[in-house]
Amino acid sequence: MEKEKINHTPVVLVPLAQGCEELEAVTITDLLTRAGIKVMTAGLDNEIVIASRGMKLVPDYLLDDILATDFDMIVLPGGLPGADHLNQDPRIQNLVKKLATENKYTAAICAAPRVLATAGILDGKQATSFPGALDQFPVNNLVYQERAVVVDGKVITSRGPGTAMEFALTLIELLCGKEKRDEVEAPLQRI
Repeated sequence: MEKEKINHTPVVLVPLAQGCEELEAVTITDLLTRAGIKVMTAGLDNEIVIASRGMKLVPDYLLDDILATDFDMIVLPGGLPGADHLNQDPRIQNLVKKLATENKYTAAICAAPRVLATAGILDGKQATSFPGALDQFPVNNLVYQERAVVVDGKVITSRGPGTAMEFALTLIELLCGKEKRDEVEAPLQRI
């Protein structure tokens, strides 16, 4: 896996939409934080986020307040209707397209790869998602993979809640290298 050449602490945006999948959101933010990455969670509105299973999540920021931040990566948690809220938000679409244009990482798990599909980011790429999540989102020349995590250049996708840990560890490896991934993974006691 190629390591991004970042000469500063990586800054990652994790937007939290109403109805997001809490296991994915928490796993991603927790593991990236353990790696020393600056994780900025942002709500699409001023409300506490009620996740798909009813858990309450409190974003660090309001998305509008941090739109001008120079992010190294955006990571989109899935879950429904959370992924649809992300997909329908023009600010999220603009951020995804901006990062892709700047050759920065765009990552999505579960149903959230539909955001990347709508933005045109998955055209000609290998990707995965929750089964059926991309069925109504036409993508030109998509090579769909039924793997836990798929990395195609700067686009990273994953299947769902059960793959969230592998997804987050892959993001750490891409941003900070294999040594940092191993350091974060060892105390997790994964089998």
